[in-house]
Amino acid sequence: MRRLFYFLAVLASLALLAVAAVVALNLRGEEPLPDVAAAPVTPTAAQIERGRYLALAGNCAGCHTTRGGAAYGGGVGIETPFGTVFSSNLTPDPKAGIGGWSAAHFWRAMHNGRSKDGRLLYPAFPYPNFTRVTREDSDALFAYLQSIPPAATPNLAHKLRFPYDTQAALAVWRALSFTPGSFAPEPARPAEWNRGAYLVEGLGHCIACHGSRNVLGATEEKLGLSGGLIPVENWYAPSLTSRREAGVGDWDPHDIVALLKTGTSPRGSVMGPMADVVFRSTQYLDDADLRAMAVYLKALPDAGPAAAAAAAPAAAPARRDARVMERGAKVYDQRCAYCHGDLGQGAQGAYPALAGNRAVLMDSTANLIQVVRHGGFLPSTAGNPRPYGMPPFNQVLDDDDVAAVLTFVRASWGNDAPAVSAREMMRR
Repeated sequence: MRRLFYFLAVLASLALLAVAAVVALNLRGEEPLPDVAAAPVTPTAAQIERGRYLALAGNCAGCHTTRGGAAYGGGVGIETPFGTVFSSNLTPDPKAGIGGWSAAHFWRAMHNGRSKDGRLLYPAFPYPNFTRVTREDSDALFAYLQSIPPAATPNLAHKLRFPYDTQAALAVWRALSFTPGSFAPEPARPAEWNRGAYLVEGLGHCIACHGSRNVLGATEEKLGLSGGLIPVENWYAPSLTSRREAGVGDWDPHDIVALLKTGTSPRGSVMGPMADVVFRSTQYLDDADLRAMAVYLKALPDAGPAAAAAAAPAAAPARRDARVMERGAKVYDQRCAYCHGDLGQGAQGAYPALAGNRAVLMDSTANLIQVVRHGGFLPSTAGNPRPYGMPPFNQVLDDDDVAAVLTFVRASWGNDAPAVSAREMMRR
């Protein structure tokens, strides 16, 4: 009996230590909130304008504005593997929005991931990236949000499965996966590179899509922008550190700027979730910031196997099922050749070439399947107001047709990528 008592006492002590550790880890970086009434602050017009620009840089409206709804009124459902998180109302409405917040409350949300009442926020709001944003920029963002028309749109309750819907589970996640921080410029790097790093790593939160995630849904910081499947959406955000995927180390900076500003460039174009980012965010950034981002992205170390592959002897083309290739060739002739050309050469300024296209040759076929099934359009931008696009073929091609035509494209005109399997079709 005494042994059981000691065993239970040890277990209780360990449980208390674990709880204390989780609490302590969740209080890292916390600062006491100042007395708001003692020091009221009136924002300047320049600060509000600066905040408007920063809201565009962070694509805040993309998550906090529903289609046809009030600007920043919240209510957008963000699907995750753990359930749906609904974005909050950021307008200055005193009840539904953040009208009763102070700049210090907003800073705590950005920097520490806590709401005004101290409640822990879900990382669908990317505070693991926003924690790098400076207090000056956070205050400017808050000033802008306080200047927009209030909307009485009530916040929606999240729809998460147990135990992910509890603050306790979120506290454990934060203890394991989140540390408040700040952006630290690298003295050895030029100011332009540091500015690009600040935008990409902070407000731009590029790793939220272009990074891989662990089983807890946290981005793998050590792997950086090495690419990953966007949860639930089934789009693959390609690696920005591999020239086989979306790395731009060998691009001219002007082409990178063009891609971010217009959605298209001589070296490639954007579709899917990235098209939305260009449409809502990067097309509005000034050229200096876009060039800074280009300089930073161009300097990322190439982590892909391209160099090793180039040094190795050329491999023999992979063998493919002749019947699948015949079926794919027929589908291509009927559905694709008119725009992309009989030899996959494309049409300059309109339809991309498929021969040698790295988006076609990537190991992940998720984006190819999505585009053929559901279509895809470049974003409409000031520099490309009437972009060409691709219609959806889901209503006329079955899974076997899609797999066949993609296998054909990935094995024709000098392309030599693996076939698209029935299993891949089922997973998408």
